[in-house]
Amino acid sequence: MISRFFYFFCIVIFLFFAGCGKDGGSNPPPPPPPPASFSFNSFRINGQFNGFTYYNINTNPVLKFSFFAPVNRTTVSNSFSFRDKSGALVSYNTSYENNDSTVVLQPTSPLTYITKYIVSLSTTLKSTAGGSLLTGIDVNFTTQIDSSRKFPLLSDNALLDKVQQQTFKYFWDFAHPVSGLARERNSSGDLVTSGGSGFGVMSLITGVHRGFITRAQGLARMQTIVSFIKNTAQKFHGAFPHWLSGSTGAVIPFSAKDNGADLVETSYLVQGLLCARQYFNDAGIPETSLRNDINAIYNGVEWSWFRNGGQNVLYWHWSPNYGWDMNMQIRGWNECLVTYVLAASSTTFGIPPVVYTNGWKGAPGFVNGSSYYGYQLPLGPALGGPLFFSHYSFLGINPNGLAEGSVNYTTQTKNHTLINYNYCKANPRGYFGYSDSVWGLTASDMEGGYTASSPTNDVSVIAPTAALSSFPYTPAESMAALKFFYYVLGDKIWKEYGFVDAFSLNNTWFASSFLAIDQGPIIIMMENYRSGLLWNLFTGCPEVKAGMQSLGFTAPYL
Repeated sequence: MISRFFYFFCIVIFLFFAGCGKDGGSNPPPPPPPPASFSFNSFRINGQFNGFTYYNINTNPVLKFSFFAPVNRTTVSNSFSFRDKSGALVSYNTSYENNDSTVVLQPTSPLTYITKYIVSLSTTLKSTAGGSLLTGIDVNFTTQIDSSRKFPLLSDNALLDKVQQQTFKYFWDFAHPVSGLARERNSSGDLVTSGGSGFGVMSLITGVHRGFITRAQGLARMQTIVSFIKNTAQKFHGAFPHWLSGSTGAVIPFSAKDNGADLVETSYLVQGLLCARQYFNDAGIPETSLRNDINAIYNGVEWSWFRNGGQNVLYWHWSPNYGWDMNMQIRGWNECLVTYVLAASSTTFGIPPVVYTNGWKGAPGFVNGSSYYGYQLPLGPALGGPLFFSHYSFLGINPNGLAEGSVNYTTQTKNHTLINYNYCKANPRGYFGYSDSVWGLTASDMEGGYTASSPTNDVSVIAPTAALSSFPYTPAESMAALKFFYYVLGDKIWKEYGFVDAFSLNNTWFASSFLAIDQGPIIIMMENYRSGLLWNLFTGCPEVKAGMQSLGFTAPYL
C-alpha cells in the first residue's frame, strides 16, 4: 500500500515541475560547441621544402602555405607579415589553391639580392568554419647573390692599382688633420691609433712609390707625423699607448687599466717609421732631419725595461696608475714576432736572445707540427688561428727564405693561409656564400661587435683584409677573392676607402666601417707581393739585420 502511494506521489511531483517549465520559461539551451581549430599542413618555396630557413632563393619566389582546412580569405591579409631583415614591409600578391586550403604568396616586384626576408603567419588566420590556426610559424629565407659584374673589367695590374689607391685614401684623406696619424676607424673622430699609424706610414710610402702622391707631399706628411710623435705624443718609458688624441697626443685609455704603454702597438709604429727612415734617404736637410727624428724615437723606446724586473720575457702593457697589473706576457705564436725583433735590434735598450728563446718561443703551444687540409703547420694553434698572425709582423719582415732553428717561415705563412682558405672552401659549418672566392677569417668587425675569426671561431664573417693581405702567400687564391669582392660584391662592399671591414652573406650583413689595422695590410701586402718594397726597406735596416741574426734567423737578405 505504501509503495503504491509513493509511486503516485512521484508522478504528481514530476507533472508539477514539468508544468512549471512550460508556463514559467525554460533554462537556456547549451551553447553550440566552438568551431574546431585547424592546423598547418606544409610549406613549399619554389616547390621545395627544407624546414623553415632557406638560402640562395631567387628574387621572385613562390611561397605556398597549406592547411588541413580551407581558410577564410578575409583573414589572410592580417595574418601574414612579409618583411625584410630591417623590418620594411614587402608587397605581395595572394592566390589560393586546393579549395582555399593552400595560400600562395608572391612578391609584387623582384626582391633585393643577398637580403634576408621573414614571412610570419599568426594564429589570427581563420578557417571557413570559423576556427583559429593552432600555432603560428616563421619562414626565413635569403635571396641569391647577383652574379652580374658591377664594374668594368680591368687587367689584374690595373685592379691592384685601383684597390691600393682607393685604400690609400683612408690614410691620406682621412688622416687626423693635426697629427697626420691614422684614426682607429672611420667613426673615431679625434682618436688615433699608434699601431694603425705605423701601418699608415707604410701605406704612405707605398702611395709615393705608386705615384698616388708626390715624394714632396709624402715627405711633408711624414714631417707632420714624426714631429707629433717625437714632441707631442705621450710616452711611457719611450713606448706609446694604443690610443691617443690626434690633437693633443694625450693617452686615451684602451680599457680601464690599459692607459699607458702598449709595447706591441709601439712595435707596429716603429716598424713603419723605420721603413720611412730607409725610404726618405736623400742627403738634403729635410730628409736627413726626418731620419734623425725617427732614430730618436726608436732609440727612446726602453724595450728592455718591459722585461718587468729582468724576466726573460717581454710584457705587453704598463700603466702609470696600475703598473704591470694587466700581466700580459708577449708569448707566441701570434702577431707579435716583430716586437721581439725590434727589441733585439735596439742599440740603446736591447734584449739578449734568452728573452726571445724563453719568452716568445717558450710559450705552451708555440710548436704545432700537425697537418690540416693536407698542409703542415709548423707553429701556433690548431688550424692556424686568425690570419693577422701572418700579416702584422710580416708587413716588414720578409718570410721568404726566412728560417730560425727548424722553422721555415715561408712554410708557416703560406700554409697558415692555405689552411684558412681550404677551411672556408670546405665550409664545414655550411655557411651561405663561402667558396673558393669568398674566404678569409681574421680579426674584424662583426654584426654588433668585434671578433677574431678563425677556423675555430667561425661566425660566418669574412674580412676582405684576410684574403687580400695574403697576396704574397696565395696569389691565385687571393686574386680570385679580389675579383669576386670587387666585381660581384662591389655594390655592397666597395666604398670610399676601398673594401669595408667585413661582411656576412650568411647573415646578410655588410659593415659600414673601415679600420686602420685592416686597411693598412691590404695596401702594404699587395705592394710586397708586387715589388717587395716594404720588406726590402725594413729588413734593409742595419739594426734589424743585426737583431735578427742575434736571434738565430737566417735568410738571403740577412
